[in-house]
Amino acid sequence: MCTPPGNPLAGPEAGRHSDGVEANDRGLRADGTIAREGSLDRVGEAFVPVVAAARERIGAVFGPDRLHSAYLYGSVPRGTAVPGVSDLDLQLALHHPPGPAERADATALEAALDAAFPQLDGVGILLSGRDELLSPSQRYDAGFFLACLCTPLLGPDLAERLPRYRPTSLLARETNGDLARLLPGWRRAAAEAATGAERRALARRVGRRLVRTGFALVMPRWGGWTSDLERSAEIFGHCYPQRAGQMRLAAATARRPAADPAALGPLIEDLAPWLADEYAAVHGVPLRSR
Repeated sequence: MCTPPGNPLAGPEAGRHSDGVEANDRGLRADGTIAREGSLDRVGEAFVPVVAAARERIGAVFGPDRLHSAYLYGSVPRGTAVPGVSDLDLQLALHHPPGPAERADATALEAALDAAFPQLDGVGILLSGRDELLSPSQRYDAGFFLACLCTPLLGPDLAERLPRYRPTSLLARETNGDLARLLPGWRRAAAEAATGAERRALARRVGRRLVRTGFALVMPRWGGWTSDLERSAEIFGHCYPQRAGQMRLAAATARRPAADPAALGPLIEDLAPWLADEYAAVHGVPLRSR
């Protein structure tokens, strides 16, 4: 088993989560399955009006004919969001697959929420069809994401129709095993980014994904789940000390992204290719990538 130095159970995951159960300090229920992260009760005071506005505006923009349910994820429902630094992350489940009209409405809503609340540094809205989220092909990817990493905000909870998940190699392979597929797009985006805002958005996206992938690589050995970036980097670094510094850099980049294009070079050109190869060697290639 791979454990971080000091107390291996010290962390923010313990306590009552949004599914109403107690989780231990590795984010697990008593039966060893992964507890749902976050809760509306954990939302910090500065972000309470943000969440209330998001709920109201999502309902008004999409309406019951298009929207099945809406969810929060990320630092806001985990209670770790920092005013002026953190963004707001939302997942919308639609009755039908999203089209151009839904994507345009989501983009406009992102901009409106971001402009209305100075405590936010960006808003991101994911759109998915309800049937896709519940499909067998997405059981260990989008399904896991919704069931364990998303907090219900509006509408019926789709997690009630999904299984419980354990920190296994199968979960690691299917939920974070496609890093190699992302690398060409990251390289193009880095070359084409023309503004500081575009570079910061890319840096945040790259940093987050690398830390998530690095943690998922060692997750079955560690025997638990966390989405905390710093803790994820620490756990990874204990298992791969030769890459610990780069993973700490990825976590710092995700938290406070820089507009300097040179800052992404070591992450995209060195850490990411190594991580993709190591991941495939340890867990294999996701079924959807074969």
